[in-house]
Amino acid sequence: MTEPAAENPPDVTARLAALERENAELRRQLDAAPHAGAGPAVPAGPPRNRARSATAVVLILLGALLAPVGVVAAWAERTLTDTDRYVATVAPLAQDPVVQQAVAGRMTTAVMEQIDVGALLKDVQDGLNERDVAPRASRAITALEGPLTSGVESFVRNAADRVVESDQFENAWGQANRVAHEQLVQVMQGNGGDVVQVGQNGQLTIQLSGLIDVLKQRLVDRGLTLAGNLPTINASFTIMESSQLTEIRNRYAQVVALGTWLPWIVLVLLGAGVAAATHHLRALVVAGLALAAAMVVLGIGLAVGRGLYLDALSGKVMRLDAAQVVFDQLVSFLRVTLRTVGVLGLVVAVAAYLGGSSASARGLRSGISKGMSRTRRWAEGRGVSTGATGVWLARYRGVARAAVIALGALVLLLASSPTPALIVGVAAGAVVLILLIELVARPGAAEPPP
Repeated sequence: MTEPAAENPPDVTARLAALERENAELRRQLDAAPHAGAGPAVPAGPPRNRARSATAVVLILLGALLAPVGVVAAWAERTLTDTDRYVATVAPLAQDPVVQQAVAGRMTTAVMEQIDVGALLKDVQDGLNERDVAPRASRAITALEGPLTSGVESFVRNAADRVVESDQFENAWGQANRVAHEQLVQVMQGNGGDVVQVGQNGQLTIQLSGLIDVLKQRLVDRGLTLAGNLPTINASFTIMESSQLTEIRNRYAQVVALGTWLPWIVLVLLGAGVAAATHHLRALVVAGLALAAAMVVLGIGLAVGRGLYLDALSGKVMRLDAAQVVFDQLVSFLRVTLRTVGVLGLVVAVAAYLGGSSASARGLRSGISKGMSRTRRWAEGRGVSTGATGVWLARYRGVARAAVIALGALVLLLASSPTPALIVGVAAGAVVLILLIELVARPGAAEPPP
């Protein structure tokens, strides 16, 4: 006779039933989870991070797009309103041989327009006729008009060349342009002017009457006394010819406002983009590279604009080479500015990368720190130690680094005319000081090495 199977104890049966119910509930929750619209397990962080990243990208992009416009506007505003900057821009033109030849040629043409060699010979011929001189001699004088005119023109041109090559011309050119800049501002404001004029077609001209007076005196001193009887000659020399000058004259107030505020707007946009980003140093790298790329684009645009400007003047001016020299000189400060801003962007990007959290940056910082530690231990092994000063500097190492960076930024902000060389020099000096801080900083006895 077979014994009946032993029944499960009541507590085991209850536990099995509870486990089955729990498993069924878990399966129900797992089946329902993929179809749920939202649940408490979905984190709120990633959407906010994506929004901040998108905002940072938009702000940095706007700042980079407006940067070239801001640089050009600042250059135009300062050139129009700062007399010292304007004089510093155009004064070197007095030493350029191409410009000297162009000015000498313009003065020679203006003087020769007032010297009527034919009328002088006619007076001589009438005098000979009154004295009953042979008609052959009278006709021979008429045949001398061409050679005599050429000789007088050569004489005047030689004197004009001497004028523009003298120190007197350089001083007169600088002083005339200093006075002319005040007239230029008046023209841009619509008040007119006598020294500098902007024509309807956008010709920027300077009056040469003062220099022609010097030329006339030189001619008199060299024996051409009739030059002293010439009337006042109001000849002009065209510095630049562009339809954009007329537009600038009509919108002078807007150009000044744009040049004053747009660079600050660009800085605010880039700074806001970096602040809005979730990874500030990475965003600073992007902002610096974007600023440098914008300056490269501006440099390319300036080269293209130069070619278009000279092509537009081809056949309209007598000395295209002089127009080229004048254009290059007028935009010289603009070129310096875009190079300065581009180098600054690269320096900021490199500094942000070195201070970032990427594996390569961390490895570089670790290698430098280890090298400094080995150098410090080697020096201490030979009795050279920074002592308590090194311990104090190690404790406030971060503050010291921040002070060095702030000092470098202050030097750049206070510089009247920052240049790429100044930015590179300040950056190199800051790096040297930070390395010295790492070398001098000495961890205390109870403090582990960094």
